[in-house]
Amino acid sequence: MRGRWTLIIPAAAVAPASLTAYAVSYLSVEQAQQQMFPGESLAPAFVNLSDEQLRQIEARSGVDVRRREVRLWKTSGGGWFIADDVVGKHEFIIFALALTAEGRVKQLEVLEYRESYGGQVRETGWRAQFTGKTAADPVRLGADIRNISGATLSSKNLTNGVRRLLIFHDVVLRHGTR
Repeated sequence: MRGRWTLIIPAAAVAPASLTAYAVSYLSVEQAQQQMFPGESLAPAFVNLSDEQLRQIEARSGVDVRRREVRLWKTSGGGWFIADDVVGKHEFIIFALALTAEGRVKQLEVLEYRESYGGQVRETGWRAQFTGKTAADPVRLGADIRNISGATLSSKNLTNGVRRLLIFHDVVLRHGTR
């Protein structure tokens, strides 16, 4: 057909601003390690989950395990540092969890947040709810962790990620063999 033109516009050019992703890096893994375990040395102790460990973690936590490799460091004081990620609404939230040797949450830090909204999960007061939690606690949004209006998926998925890692500690580090 002569005289007809098709104009192709990239989807990004017409996407609403609310779909635009923003990437904010707050801390590197190394900075988080120094902040969460000041004065301690950390040694990599990465773990590849067996089929049985993966099954137990998923069954007990109610959360799917996306990756078999757990990025884990053992601290000179006996604690554990875990770097992990969960999906917020559309993008990954990179976070770090500091655990005591007994598997009690010492600290939770959001290292990178890539959504255009919902960043309230980085607020100190919200993250402080996790301090002291263990695999024996529910660690569920609406039960012992409060929701954040406007960040429901981010707060739900981050809560699920922490619960999964607490169960990982219980199954693999506390009761299991590495």
